[in-house]
Amino acid sequence: MMNKLSIITVLSAAAVIVSCSDIKRKPGSVYIPDMAYSRAYETYADQSNLAEKGIHYTSMPVTGTISREEEVPFAIAKDAPGDTTNYVASKQVKSPINSLSAKDEAEAERLYLINCGICHGTQLNGNGPLYKDGTGPYPVAPRNLIADPIVSVMTEGQMFYSVAYGRNLMGAYASQLSRKQRWQVIRYIKNKQLLAKAGAAVTAVPVVAVK
Repeated sequence: MMNKLSIITVLSAAAVIVSCSDIKRKPGSVYIPDMAYSRAYETYADQSNLAEKGIHYTSMPVTGTISREEEVPFAIAKDAPGDTTNYVASKQVKSPINSLSAKDEAEAERLYLINCGICHGTQLNGNGPLYKDGTGPYPVAPRNLIADPIVSVMTEGQMFYSVAYGRNLMGAYASQLSRKQRWQVIRYIKNKQLLAKAGAAVTAVPVVAVK
């Protein structure tokens, strides 16, 4: 019995010693070496010697990829305080979105109601919950996007500038809406303005009584 215990003790001790040694065993072949031997690097680790290790990494995007925001670029920067040069220049910028499918129209309306409706109202008439016919927390009604003489003729580029950077009392919505979403909302507003103008034109046509 003692001999068996001695043998077990010796074998256990040997196993512990071997397992704790710094001897590295390499198999004859590795099926997926990148998984067996990690090449992970910390974000700001030195990457100057990667090629020496057989790692070919350029830190550049895959060919053909573009930034999410570059799909619909807007090259005009925000004006410095007190300056309006870029705001005026934004008049010349045309929207890359000329029409909306039924699906995109619904999405644009959803985005408008979430981000704009609280001020400008669900009907785009400036009577949102914050004004609420003068009983809300805002003492002055926000702009009527349909009937206001300034906003109703504002170009798409100026609208985009205002949404992206903020204008007067309106804050910027660049963090809430992507560039594409901003253009979609602007197209939605423009469509509503066109419908209102078409309706006004029909109403203005005089009715001639038939004798």
